[in-house]
Amino acid sequence: MSSKTEPKNPDADVQLVIDLMDGFRASKAVFTAVSLGVFDRLHQGPATCAELAREFDCRPEALERLLGACAGLRVLQVEEGRYHNLPAATRFLRVASPETLSGYILYSERVLYRMWSHLGDAVREGKHRWEQEFGKKENLFDHFFATDIEKRTFLAGMHGMGLLSSPATVAAFDLGSFDRFIDLGGGTGHLVIEACKRYPSLRGAVFDLPSVAAVSADYVRQAGLQNRIEILQGDFFRDELPPADLYGVGRILHDWADEKVATLLEKIHQRLPAGGALLICERLLNEERDGPATAYLQSLNMLVVTEGRERSANEYEALTRAAGFRSFRFHRTGQPVDVMLAEK
Repeated sequence: MSSKTEPKNPDADVQLVIDLMDGFRASKAVFTAVSLGVFDRLHQGPATCAELAREFDCRPEALERLLGACAGLRVLQVEEGRYHNLPAATRFLRVASPETLSGYILYSERVLYRMWSHLGDAVREGKHRWEQEFGKKENLFDHFFATDIEKRTFLAGMHGMGLLSSPATVAAFDLGSFDRFIDLGGGTGHLVIEACKRYPSLRGAVFDLPSVAAVSADYVRQAGLQNRIEILQGDFFRDELPPADLYGVGRILHDWADEKVATLLEKIHQRLPAGGALLICERLLNEERDGPATAYLQSLNMLVVTEGRERSANEYEALTRAAGFRSFRFHRTGQPVDVMLAEK
């Protein structure tokens, strides 16, 4: 008699492990295709491997393997020897797409892929691998923003990621009673833009470093909200926060250790009026510490790249209550980030 614990399909276990083994290969294939500009080129029209090889100065037999991998991964299709983009590539892998994730992909290619090669050392030592990989202790974002093009490319990728989640995060709780929403470290402003779209009486601002301000202004203008959303320059750790009855931090707190998070939360709490609130957008770990896998992979990413980590709802509640907030609610969005609301 077979054991009740015996898997119904043992081959599924084998395939699971094989898929995990192949995961980095699939990522690297897509990273390389984005870096070459394959998807932007094919948006102009279908092309053969030979045509693309001439344009990209690649060996045709080698490029055919990359294109075949992308076709197998369902971002390209080949018909009568000519390759063209499938919808996922058109929407997310072209630099020029308004939904592009290419900036985040290029950041993954040039920074994360290299730093993740030291994951074992990060786990053993419990700290990021910036100096180990790049040989110096420089500010992480100084590296991303070395040129204006690199800065805009990176922020465009973060904007694309934000577009996946921000509509759901601003809809999770009724924010209609608030007057002014300040998006701290808001980058392109996707969070406050979506909030202002949903709540017509809400006014807002993006508060970020001076190096980001021009990019923020461009995205706000493109959204047609320049009359309702200001661009304010500053460092939320060092400078006084502009007045608001609602602050937002999207993908910010996970960058920092608990001590710095506590400092920022206390600063926000002190600045808020009675009845004010803080909207926190981050991936939430299960309280059972068994997932979700995407949240734990992101937490490993924070280990490798920053001093921060992902947290559970209970951990965020403890941090906000220690800072003085009287209530805390959370909502799992089903999108790349979840959302929490802490009220004063």
